[in-house]
Amino acid sequence: MTAARVRHARPEDLDRVAELAAEHAAYEKAAPPAPGLASRLAALLFGASVAGSGSARPRLRCLVAEVPDGRLVGYATCAPELSTWDGAEYLHMDCLFLSPTERGLGLGPLFMEALRAEARSLGLTEIQWQTPTWNEGAIRFYDRLGATSKEKLRYSLPVEPPR
Repeated sequence: MTAARVRHARPEDLDRVAELAAEHAAYEKAAPPAPGLASRLAALLFGASVAGSGSARPRLRCLVAEVPDGRLVGYATCAPELSTWDGAEYLHMDCLFLSPTERGLGLGPLFMEALRAEARSLGLTEIQWQTPTWNEGAIRFYDRLGATSKEKLRYSLPVEPPR
């Protein structure tokens, strides 16, 4: 391999993806992922079909950035979601993270082109995502791509498991 590349994650990548997710959480000043993330990701990426459809399409998709020496230095996850207002599906990018030492080397545009290709392969015409308002580097990157932002607050509500 002579250049960095973005490719689909394989099962053997998931321990490293979980490490990168922990780095991502720390970067965003969030709680770390619960133990066992690699196993949960494996089920979403490789072990489950879309409920009731009989399709082998995974619920989650994961892309990884691999540098020439074989190290994984970033990841992006995405999944098709629905827009009621548009009456259509779009690709929701849940995470995009690069190790700080690997930023500014051209991997971000590689990720975004791979995400566009993922959307096209699913027949989707839009990608949506969010980033923290304080993440000025990411905002500049997304603005340079021609992406547009919308002001919203993201809420989270825990749901207790059934008894």
